[in-house]
Amino acid sequence: MKRTTTAGAVGAVAVGAALIALVATSIGGQAATPSGSPIAQASQPAATATQEPTATPAPTATPSPTPTPSPTPIPTPVTVPAPLTGEPVSAAVAARHPIAVMIDDLSAARPQSGLSSASVVWQAPAEGGIPRYMAIFQDTLPKSIGPVRSARYYYITWAAEWRAIYAHSGGSPGAKETLRAKGSGQYVYNVDEFRYSGTFFRLTTRFSPHNLYTTSAKLRAIGKRVGAKDKAYKPVWNFAPDAPLDERPYGGTITVKYPYNTISYKYDRTTNTYLRSVTGEKKETDAGTGTRIAPKNVVVMRMRFGPLNDGHPGAPRLEATVVGSGPAWISTNGRTIKGTWKKTAITKPTQFYDAKGNEVTLTIGQTFVQVVTTSTTGYPVSFKAGSDTPPATPVPSASTAN
Repeated sequence: MKRTTTAGAVGAVAVGAALIALVATSIGGQAATPSGSPIAQASQPAATATQEPTATPAPTATPSPTPTPSPTPIPTPVTVPAPLTGEPVSAAVAARHPIAVMIDDLSAARPQSGLSSASVVWQAPAEGGIPRYMAIFQDTLPKSIGPVRSARYYYITWAAEWRAIYAHSGGSPGAKETLRAKGSGQYVYNVDEFRYSGTFFRLTTRFSPHNLYTTSAKLRAIGKRVGAKDKAYKPVWNFAPDAPLDERPYGGTITVKYPYNTISYKYDRTTNTYLRSVTGEKKETDAGTGTRIAPKNVVVMRMRFGPLNDGHPGAPRLEATVVGSGPAWISTNGRTIKGTWKKTAITKPTQFYDAKGNEVTLTIGQTFVQVVTTSTTGYPVSFKAGSDTPPATPVPSASTAN
């Protein structure tokens, strides 16, 4: 009994000691508890794992959109006024040496080639009351020009205003003498078919002498050969753009009569041109291009002509007082004013003035100059003004309406 009691006491003491040790360990934390012990794991708070800071991933570079290349700006063409028409052209075109060509106007020569491309066209009487043309080319160069005819002195003086390359087939004695003396650039650069035959050719579809032709390319080439060089030219006439449509009149005509040829112009308000007709050709066209002849400006000037008395058989050749002044009618934008023409020297330009003595302003484009004698009987001229009031629209009749 005593041994049992003692043993129980000892066991109790042992248990108590174990509890005290456990408590002490828990409080003091001095005794290390094996990490593998379930009790140790249960009695300790869970350790918080210290994690390395997660590296922020470097942003993926978004490919920049390929920039759309800017279109190469197209430079605005630099233009200058063509000296004979006022048309905007390149400096190279404006510097072309003018080319003057004598052109036939007999009925067998129609339709002519090249007239629609000319910058300025002069038409004047020749012997027998039959006029002929001299077309001056500068900003537009046609492929075909003709039929080419012979020279006359007064045409040379108009070509001399530009010291032009002057193309012709022979000429009157006075014209040929002038060309021999002044045909190396003093007045013009003489290109005679009888000297430079390779520059001209004859068509087989027309009868001689109305079948002699040339081209602007051939004339440019021979011009350089005889000394005509391109250079900067200054306009001698004033030019302005077309008048606004609402300022243009409706209708209007010009009629110029030569003894064996009548020229008429009908003003076209829409195109601001003068539609040209000639005896035997109601709608005058260019045989080379099929283009209707329709200049922007028409000038009619009266000048004294007389017989040359150079021994020419038949109808005498004519001479004209080209240096001086006289009456002129200037038609542009559908309206006509009466003024004066003046030419002070052979190589000086023919200028046009209004009634107050001011230089007139032409419309940009082609000009036809009609030269007639001072005789109003043999060379009558008439002008019919257009109207500022629109023409009445015809009322359809009952039969038409049905």
